[in-house]
Amino acid sequence: MVKINNTTLKNWQNCVQISNAQLSLIATADVGPRIISLGLPGKRNLFYQNKEQIGLSGGNEWCAYGGHRFWIAPENDRTYFPDNRAVSVEHQAEGIRLTAPIEETNGFQKTIQIKLSAGEPHIQLIHELTNHSTQSQRVAPWALSVMAPGGTAILPHSPRIDWPDKLTAQNTLSMWSYTNMSDPRWSWGYRYILLRQTNDPGKPQKIGMFNSEGWAAYLLDDVLFVKFFAANPESSYPDLNSNLETWTNHEFLELETLGPLEMVEPGQVILHNEDWFLFGDVPIVKCDDDVENVILPLVKKCQNKLTTS
Repeated sequence: MVKINNTTLKNWQNCVQISNAQLSLIATADVGPRIISLGLPGKRNLFYQNKEQIGLSGGNEWCAYGGHRFWIAPENDRTYFPDNRAVSVEHQAEGIRLTAPIEETNGFQKTIQIKLSAGEPHIQLIHELTNHSTQSQRVAPWALSVMAPGGTAILPHSPRIDWPDKLTAQNTLSMWSYTNMSDPRWSWGYRYILLRQTNDPGKPQKIGMFNSEGWAAYLLDDVLFVKFFAANPESSYPDLNSNLETWTNHEFLELETLGPLEMVEPGQVILHNEDWFLFGDVPIVKCDDDVENVILPLVKKCQNKLTTS
């Protein structure tokens, strides 16, 4: 059974909690659209919350807040339109629909539709980006989950094929000017990339990739968060063709998915779907074999339940 209740969080008086026996999430209607809390019963919030900004609203400066947010790629001034205003909330069967006001500087309007499955820890999200301007604009939807500190991101490579059975390139890896592959927070495995979030005050780290497997995960304590997303090899994605990115600093880690770059005409809506699953009692992973033995069986359990396409 899915329960939908009004609640508060810090000074945000207008929040909505969606829960079943397996998990709970909280979205705020005071700013956003934002999902600000997610977790299993009795476990800590998987999402980072900025202690100095939680509960704030209004103003013209973009605030980090934390949680899961909706951006526009490629990253530029348009990306940082402040989501500081109240959003409308429409209650639906097993979920809600959050719609922000139109962004005056670019004409886009963002909506996140959230649906929780009744009998399992499975959330479906539809990110909708509508062009209300009079101009065609080439953009991509960008969904960012800002994870609480202390966990490990798990990113699968495309399938490995031994030489000389495949002689052409198999997948891409995008790096930023500050990406340091020798940073000890990285583990560059043959089949998986791991990125650990630590309180190391060193420089941020980021990579992007075209992820043909269509999933990525974050393991915090013994709780595993898995998100699934589309991977269309015929499409062009931002950041040197990245549909998956991860970024970390000393406070949090971001698990980011992107839709294809599209020319969005006036009045047109583009969509970006994610499926989320949570699992408890998951042991720590440190290498490829750990992921194969611990994480991959859980991923496979989810794959016949996906709405992403």
